[in-house]
Amino acid sequence: MLEQIISQLNNWMWGYILVGALLGLGLWFSIKLNFAQFRYIPEMVRVLFDKRSLSAEGKKGTSAFQAFAISTASRVGTGNLAGVAAAISIGGPGAVFWMWLVAILGGASSFIESTLAQIYKTPEKNQYRGGPAYYIEKGLKNRKLGIVFAITITFTYGLVFSSVQSNTIRSAFENSFDTGRFTIGAILVVLVAVIIFGGLKRIAQVVQYIIPIMAIFYIILAAYVLFANITLIPNMIGQIFLGAFGIREFAGGTFGAMVLIGVQRGLFSNEAGMGSAPNAAATSEVTHPVKQGLIQTLGVFTDTLLICSATAVIILFAGDYEGTQLDGIQLTQAAFESQLGTWAAIFIAIAIFLFAFSSIVGNYYYGETNIEFIRTNKTSIFIYRLAVLAMVMFGAIAEFSLVWSLADLTMGIMALINLYAIFRLSSIAYAALKDYKRQKQEGKDPVFYQDHLPGVEGMEYWRRDQDIASPGEQKQAER
Repeated sequence: MLEQIISQLNNWMWGYILVGALLGLGLWFSIKLNFAQFRYIPEMVRVLFDKRSLSAEGKKGTSAFQAFAISTASRVGTGNLAGVAAAISIGGPGAVFWMWLVAILGGASSFIESTLAQIYKTPEKNQYRGGPAYYIEKGLKNRKLGIVFAITITFTYGLVFSSVQSNTIRSAFENSFDTGRFTIGAILVVLVAVIIFGGLKRIAQVVQYIIPIMAIFYIILAAYVLFANITLIPNMIGQIFLGAFGIREFAGGTFGAMVLIGVQRGLFSNEAGMGSAPNAAATSEVTHPVKQGLIQTLGVFTDTLLICSATAVIILFAGDYEGTQLDGIQLTQAAFESQLGTWAAIFIAIAIFLFAFSSIVGNYYYGETNIEFIRTNKTSIFIYRLAVLAMVMFGAIAEFSLVWSLADLTMGIMALINLYAIFRLSSIAYAALKDYKRQKQEGKDPVFYQDHLPGVEGMEYWRRDQDIASPGEQKQAER
């Protein structure tokens, strides 16, 4: 009964509002930014691997690379393996196209929300905090709406999405090792507890090393399968585009469902415009807000256009995805097993454990920083941590369809609030990019101060008396 109600709410919200809002605003932002998400790709890579971006030594916040890793920890996970499989099994190959479109247009949305998170971040004793709740309060001057968002993201990420991740881990291990639901749930609870009671610095340290290693291994394996079937790739790409606009989908009345599931799983995977990644983006110590906006945009492309695409093509190679009884990750395991042998299913089980576990860790931080926005209270944080552990256990024992339906509902509400906010504040992000571009054209490494955006109120950081840049960088910016 509960699942049916949630499903009906999802169909109404996604079918009538969210798909249009995500794609429409993504296109609008792309046009206003002159498609900066494509033009600045080389700059994204340069900023990510800049010496200052890689090191957090002596900094109050995380390094730019660590912030990228935290947000990617949440992006790269269940959505890339289980979510893609679910989209294809329900919507067919054409659903992949709509996942791509969400990433391509969503890159602009991601740039704006992460740049705004940096502009309106709040400096604290040992770190920075920020995100949609903060720029809603400071930029829109609407604390009540900021609190609503903070509650929504805490429930969505800290609780619901953590249950999705643990559900996927359980499903994969159940399929490969016949592990009991309660057993895997108990193991996850213990491991998550060790991490989340260690604080943000430990979170950053853990995901900084886990994410690149697990992503590289997965991509290498996927690349091997792709090269082994390289002659079939054009046919697979053709299936995706024909399916996205095919006569069969229109005639069969499945076009709407295909678009819906493609956009849902695309958003779940890359989070562009949802309002989650800005929480990690705000923790970074960079010399200009645009730098973190560019880095987070690169994260969207890495997630969907690389990792999701590799998973999708391998599932299409394997076939037998229509009408399957396998749920999500088990379909991905079956696809890899058909290409590489039985050991591949075990590898995917281990890979999804690393992907999903790191996502739980990243999701936890989003909830913590938003609880701190509402009220700094050690008791509230302690209760929240216990609730996270409870939802990890719940996800491990609950059914696949229930946790995913609940995730679609809560992330939809969250996205609507954030899209409204970044649309209202988007002109500030445009101005920040213009300032960044001007300094680059002058041969400078861009450094930002509050007076670069005259008339913009609510910034607590970026004053000239703060240690934003090194002395050499500061003199360069002043010249």
